[in-house]
Amino acid sequence: MKGSTVSFASQAVSKVPEVTIGFWVIKVAATTLGETGGDWVSMSLNLGYLVGSAIFLVLFIGLVSAQVKAAEFHRFLYWATIVATTTLGTTLADFADRSLGVGYPGGTTVVVALLIGSLAIWYRSEGTVSVESIVTAKAEWFYWITILFSQTLGTALGDWVAGEDRGGLGIGYEYGAMLFGAGLIVVAALYFWTRVSRTALFWAAFILTRPLGATLGDFLDKPVAQGGLHVSRLYASALLLAFIVACIVLIPQRSIRSEPAA
Repeated sequence: MKGSTVSFASQAVSKVPEVTIGFWVIKVAATTLGETGGDWVSMSLNLGYLVGSAIFLVLFIGLVSAQVKAAEFHRFLYWATIVATTTLGTTLADFADRSLGVGYPGGTTVVVALLIGSLAIWYRSEGTVSVESIVTAKAEWFYWITILFSQTLGTALGDWVAGEDRGGLGIGYEYGAMLFGAGLIVVAALYFWTRVSRTALFWAAFILTRPLGATLGDFLDKPVAQGGLHVSRLYASALLLAFIVACIVLIPQRSIRSEPAA
């Protein structure tokens, strides 16, 4: 039975794209859109964090379900699902930090626990958390739930580092983006010049790109008095969306396993 499972996994087609430079460019843009888009719905439209989270949760479940049911990799579906996780992650983190009154440190701690729990359960169930193993519906759900928690953590972490209220460290959005960018450079150096687990480095980079996007998004739409550029959240979101669509069209992408393994 075990041998047949391994044989199936080796021949199944993954619906996760290869992790290339283009992948990370789109990922950072998507996380920035998640910040501006999530804030536009919850703040600019005055719907609040709870209602905003409910709206994005419905989109998240619908898109993940479509992704799981798909027979092959579809680039627009995949990245639409990523954007859904970033917007939901934004409103969930803001709801925890602000509406629940636990502050940035408390919200970050809660989401760290959820992310570790998700990875631990996934590993216990599947024996790996590598993106190269995502060839079953069960593994896909683990993947997307873990991504959601990583996006939520990124928002909470970015707000904690850059914000001045609610227990924030107050280093500002520009310096926050530089800090997380430096963290990504360290991860890249470890990837190219060490033998550190590629799976661990992938998740480290995936988590760090979220607070980078969060601080960039806040830098775009926050008032000048708070260190931002005060760009309309709607306009910023529209520009980011156009950029993402252009990247998806122009940057070659294929699934990790585009052909059955020998």
